[in-house]
This record gives sequence, C-alpha cells and structure tokens, in this order.
Amino acid sequence: MLLKRRSAHHLIEQDVTPEAVYQDRRLILKGLGLGAATLALPTQAGVLDLFSGDKPAPVATRALNIHAAARPEGLTLTPEEKATTHNNFYELGTDKGDPARNGHYLKPEPWTLKVEGEVAKPFTLDVWDLINKSTLEERIYRLRCVEAWSMVLPWSGIALADLIRRAEPTSRARFVAFETLYDPEQLPGQASRSLGGGIDYPYVEGLRIDEAMHPLSFLAMGLYGKALPAQNGAPIRLVVPWKYGFKSIKSIVSIRLVEEMPPTTWNLLAPNEYGFYANVNPAVDHPRWSQASERFIGEGGIFGAKRQPTLMFNGYADEVASLYQGMDLRKWY
Repeated sequence: MLLKRRSAHHLIEQDVTPEAVYQDRRLILKGLGLGAATLALPTQAGVLDLFSGDKPAPVATRALNIHAAARPEGLTLTPEEKATTHNNFYELGTDKGDPARNGHYLKPEPWTLKVEGEVAKPFTLDVWDLINKSTLEERIYRLRCVEAWSMVLPWSGIALADLIRRAEPTSRARFVAFETLYDPEQLPGQASRSLGGGIDYPYVEGLRIDEAMHPLSFLAMGLYGKALPAQNGAPIRLVVPWKYGFKSIKSIVSIRLVEEMPPTTWNLLAPNEYGFYANVNPAVDHPRWSQASERFIGEGGIFGAKRQPTLMFNGYADEVASLYQGMDLRKWY
C-alpha cells in the first residue's frame, strides 16, 4: 500500500478521447456503408455489433488477493458502475460507452508480457500467473483526462519499477516504450482508421526511465478489488497518476527499454496538441479548450458533476515536480 501525505490527491485514469478525433457512431456507420464487410473484422455481424449496443457491459467478478489501501477521510471514490461504463479505449470503439458494450471481443486470458530491449535479463511474464499467485497492492489514484473530467479509482497491481529492475536495465536504457495488443479480432477498432478514431495501431506509449521508475508509476491488474474488466484495459495497463489519461496505455503486451525517445500514439496523430510528456498543467490550455478546471465523475455522473480546479501535476506536484526541474512545461507538454 502506498499512502503519502497528500493521499487525498492520490486518485487516476483512463485513456483520453480528444474532441478532434471523437466521431459520432452514426456518422461512422454512414461512412462505412453496407460495404463494411470488406473491413478486416471477424464478420459483417461483428461490424454491426460493434456499434449496436446490444451486448451487456462485461464487469469483472474475479476477486483478487490484495493489500487494501486505507480510504482517507473525505475521499469519494467514483462508483464502479461509472468507472466501467464511461471509458476511453478506441480499440473497442470511440464512444464512451463502446468499450463496455464491445469488451466481449477481448479475451484477456491467457496473456503474456515481454520485457526486453536495453536490459541484461529480458523475460516474458505470464500475467495471470502473477495475478493468481501474488498479493497485489491497492492504490487510490486520481484520473484526469484531457477532456476535463476526472475519476477517483482504487487500482490493484505492482510498481512498474519492480518489473523494470527485474530486467536489469543497461546504461543505454533512457526511455521505456509500451505497446498494446494488436489483434483486430479481439480489438475491432484496430480494423480500420475509420473505426479506430484515425489511429495507426498498435497503440504505443512511452516514459522517460526516471518517470517509469518513480514510486507512483504503476501497472494495474485490478480495479475495485477485482480483475480489470476489458473496457478498463484487461489484463494489465499502465497508470501514471500525474499525467493525462492518454498516457495510461491498456492491454499491454510489450515493455521495451530503449535509448531514444519512443513514438507515442497521440503525439503521432496530433503533435501540436499532445506532447510526449503529457503532464497535467492547468496553466496550459489544450489548443481547443481550457484545462483549468474539471468535472469529477461521482454519483451524479459527468453532467451533474461539480466543476473543480485542475491541480498541477494532477495533485502530485510535491512528489514529481523535481523530475522536470529546469524544463519549460509549455514547450515540453
């Protein structure tokens, strides 16, 4: 359990849905037409089902063995139902409700994760062996998305640094590159740019190695004491609580230590809007909207949520500001 002085701010997220790429589902279907069967989806029925909303939202029921985190006084968690039905996971659809509706495509078990690159001891991890045989740590982190909404979620998992140390990084390891599963059968949004929000898949992300080794950086395998649902990035995802949610790559299959700064999906798609660092900075607006405030998704949902000021580094400034000493956070956004 990680509980620090500013624990009321140790609260996190999901991957982000920038307005520039957001597409109405009817417009996507109209653009696809009846010829959608020619796309690399499993079947024509799969194309229709991806946007039909017929399937119930899959919610994990497998309980995990965890060291539960204490709930600081006054902290309000986002209800589980909200956290599992309001998601950004373009591989399962670009609408906030699509990942829950389409999560049945993803088969997260079995699952392996490779840790390789500039390391002395590369290895392949059986994720479910780790989940089933370990006592996972629970951490309560804030999620802050570029779209100006936030959640407070109880994640279960392990420190990212623990996995990196096991691989014994070499002196050339300056960055850490992450990659999501690429399989259009399981993640139908990957079948075309139209379905996947204009992204070239697989989804990739990266951190500087000192960011990855920071005690707050986390690999989550559970949520609300249970295994991650598909829509939340099953079976293993990244959580970096002082950054915007699009850094929190889901359904990871590869962690690679590298010498040069790796490409990242949203920076590739819109470099003038999404930088490599993606630190929460309320003083720097997104080119098309303000980042100065946010709406917390609680019992009332996003539209009834009270607007509140956005915190620098998402409330973790005491812990992480030193990582960026001397950097121009308007240039290195």
